[in-house]
Amino acid sequence: MKMAKRRGNLEGSIYERSNGRWLAQVRIQGKRISKNFETQKECRNWVKQMQAQIETGLSWESVKLTLGEYLNRWLKDIEGSVRPKTRFQYIGIVNNHLIPQLGKIKLGDLQPHQVQQLYNSLREQGHSQRNVQLIHSVLHRALKVASKQGLIGRNPASAVALPKISTKEMKVLDDNQARQMMIAAAGHRYEALLHLAVTTGMRMGELLGLKWTDLDWASGILTVHRQVQRLPGKGFVFPEPKTKAGRRMIELGPNTIRLLGEHRNQQELESKRPSWQENGLIFPSNKGTPADQRNLNRIFKELLKHAGLPEIRFHDLRHTAATLMLLNGIPLMVVSRRLGHSKPSVTLDIYGHYLPGMQKEAATLMDELVTPISAKWQQIGSSNPKVR
Repeated sequence: MKMAKRRGNLEGSIYERSNGRWLAQVRIQGKRISKNFETQKECRNWVKQMQAQIETGLSWESVKLTLGEYLNRWLKDIEGSVRPKTRFQYIGIVNNHLIPQLGKIKLGDLQPHQVQQLYNSLREQGHSQRNVQLIHSVLHRALKVASKQGLIGRNPASAVALPKISTKEMKVLDDNQARQMMIAAAGHRYEALLHLAVTTGMRMGELLGLKWTDLDWASGILTVHRQVQRLPGKGFVFPEPKTKAGRRMIELGPNTIRLLGEHRNQQELESKRPSWQENGLIFPSNKGTPADQRNLNRIFKELLKHAGLPEIRFHDLRHTAATLMLLNGIPLMVVSRRLGHSKPSVTLDIYGHYLPGMQKEAATLMDELVTPISAKWQQIGSSNPKVR
């Protein structure tokens, strides 16, 4: 082997081998790493890339560790810090998309263009923009931890172009349609649930996770403590709301309390069946077990069709509740708290575009508040010349 060019220790070394190929070497934490290339230029580029990563924290471990090995380790590390459903989703993304495409690449060798190629390939295969964004968020989060741990320098997932997610138009029911829906639901097993959904804006998982102990009949206050989720292979779990704001108290109106009372009476009759399993849930299945969200979605879709209403998602009842409250003058802060948003600005960002009509009301109100009495009399006089 003859030396074509030797650089300082900080810059690495490049050699020409007897077979005409080229060898590049750098030192990481006192240990030498080598790689063969076809050309001297490739050697130089690799040394340059490696040196840049070494200067930003590349470690010896990341040179030997594959991305697949690291991702599996990361999934174990986060087991106690993320919600079960979230971790299950992460596992699916890692096993179905990241490891098959990028898993054999050394963690320290992963380059932005390889990540970009993955995203482009996913789009070509028909994956939605939102799905690619979700895959990116998992990879970026995992590599961010690797960077903090000193396994890599910069995060290669930070330098890629992501597909823009087109915001779908939000579908909501107006007040007449909401009443029409409730008329169609009269006497239905889930009448009280639908009424609660459209008056409080609670999420489906929160509604199905409610227990009778969460309701204070005397004060009419319902406390959201949990939601229900179904994990494949594990059954139903009852995690707490994601945020402090999600753990909230919601005041109910007298008609809602009446419907819940009727619903409880009906449930007491159902509980006499031999197949009933008591779980204390307000809205269980007809066997007392947690209700399956897929069944509720199917029932909701059938009910809308029966009522002659446009097809919307169950989650759109949350949007319906929010817009009806805001359009009828309920203060933003109150709406935000009922929805369980972390701050009013979140509510405004989501629903602010539904409130253009309130601009005119605000303008008229402010005119009335600040216009002097004398000016108002002048306006009256000018509009009626006969007044003296």
